[in-house]
Amino acid sequence: MKKYYIADILNNNVPNIKNIEIYGWICANRKHKDVTFFKVEDSTGRIDLVVNNNLVSFQLNNEQSVYCTGVLSDDLKGNKLVEVGMIKLIGDVNCELSPGARSNIDVFSEKNANKIVKNKHLYIRNQSFVGILKARNLVIEAVRSWFHENGYCDVTAPILTPILLYEKETGIEVSIKNQNVFLTQCVGFYLESAVHSLEKVYNIGPSFRGAESVSKRHLMEYWHIKSELAFCGFEEYFDVVEDLICYTTKYIKEHGGEELATMIGTTFCDDGMQTPFPRISYDDVVLLLNEKGIGFQYGKSLNDKSEKFLSEYFGKPFWITYKPKGIEGFPYRECKDNSNLTMTADLIASKGLGEILGIAEKITDIDELRKRLEEKGKLYDEYKWFCDIREYGTVQHCGLGMGLERYIRWLFNMNHVKDVIPFPRRINQKIYP
Repeated sequence: MKKYYIADILNNNVPNIKNIEIYGWICANRKHKDVTFFKVEDSTGRIDLVVNNNLVSFQLNNEQSVYCTGVLSDDLKGNKLVEVGMIKLIGDVNCELSPGARSNIDVFSEKNANKIVKNKHLYIRNQSFVGILKARNLVIEAVRSWFHENGYCDVTAPILTPILLYEKETGIEVSIKNQNVFLTQCVGFYLESAVHSLEKVYNIGPSFRGAESVSKRHLMEYWHIKSELAFCGFEEYFDVVEDLICYTTKYIKEHGGEELATMIGTTFCDDGMQTPFPRISYDDVVLLLNEKGIGFQYGKSLNDKSEKFLSEYFGKPFWITYKPKGIEGFPYRECKDNSNLTMTADLIASKGLGEILGIAEKITDIDELRKRLEEKGKLYDEYKWFCDIREYGTVQHCGLGMGLERYIRWLFNMNHVKDVIPFPRRINQKIYP
């Protein structure tokens, strides 16, 4: 069993520098007449090694997994170097991949996209992807930390569901023993049930959308951060969500976010710490866009061009509030003074990266919910269990839905959400690997 890692060696946290043990993968090698200089990488870093060729019983190749022992010293530049006394091959390389997985290839370039997609199971070893995986882990850790510190309970929710949030054509339908159901689009239905006992609930899990989209912020399979809070009104909820974004951005920055961004090859964005965020109503957005010569039709969702303009206009994250019923889901409350608008808001990221989350106050009145279901062409009988919640001691409550990949993309200045998930699934793309 591996007892310590390369980072421990580099930080002098090993028991005996004259008996160094290294388990890892060869990521570079340079053979000379008598010796070979090579690098070995593990999950924590890389280290330089040198070995006499007469001690090696096999051809050293990149990507081989090896076990080495030796003496730790410093090279002429003061860098750590292991003088190898024994090297053993663990796993050989018997399939071709060019360029190599750990080579200095731009894994996010469109030029390399097809090769990367077909071989993601191998290229996931690349340092840029390793950085993404670590960043993803850190973001989830930060989000869970905020929920934990604020007394929220993690509620697991089903992936298979009989009801959809959006139109049927956006669902991914599966048949199980002659029952047609869907892969979940919104675990918020189930969190709304749980919030009536636990009051503060959240879930981090997968969601699925079958809608056609070539946007840089859409995937067919993605991860959702969902939450519900009881006894909370719409205007109060802005402060709650801004605190979540500020806290997590700061947490990620303080726990290595900038270093991970460097590893990925980008820069870290800490704009989420600039709270409070400005707010603009949907109606005012339409007026502003048309005043600035950016033609925009009322009742439509914002497109990339509109969001980019607004992002430059505000220069920081901002809210778009009170969106029309026609472009919002059925469970969201109507505004008291204008029944054509909903008590909803979207947080738009800085740097033109678009919407990352939405919030809403949920309908509590059963008659209003029935009306909204009818407007959306949904059958009451299919949503009866969800409606029952409104007739069994319901309370005012608000909810949050944030795309994990969108948040990571914003924090780490990534071009596309497909680059921040280990194995992306996109519409009209073969599911492989």
